[in-house]
Amino acid sequence: MANIVRFDPFEDLTRLQREVNRLFEDNTRSGRGTEPASTRTWAPAVDIFEDKDEIVVKAELPGLKQEDIDIELTGDTLTIKGERKFEDAQRKDSYVRVERAYGAFQRAFTIGVPVQHDGVTATYKDGVLEVHLPKSEATKPKKVQVATG
Repeated sequence: MANIVRFDPFEDLTRLQREVNRLFEDNTRSGRGTEPASTRTWAPAVDIFEDKDEIVVKAELPGLKQEDIDIELTGDTLTIKGERKFEDAQRKDSYVRVERAYGAFQRAFTIGVPVQHDGVTATYKDGVLEVHLPKSEATKPKKVQVATG
């Protein structure tokens, strides 16, 4: 004899709501007795664009000092590393809410085209890091003349 199982059309929705609530509770906890938000890992937002001459990487790094940023180009991989330090370590336990992430970060990007390593430049202004990666001459489009035959 088969058991009859009552169908609840809202069971999946209720389960989904519990999971979403749990995720929000885990991510917004800060304060005493839980892991503070300041220890979360973070990765700066990055925009990358390309034109015929270069690839440009822009990274948002507010609150960092220039000396806290390390840029490395190995082969066709660009790596940006750094650390944003918590400014007020003496009063860390007094904070009611900490939403900005702190600590070390590392982002690595495969460029995908040969780059002139000696021509790479970087500037840091108003919390935005801008890295210019000039393309190798071999990758730039070359106009080919068609001969009449």
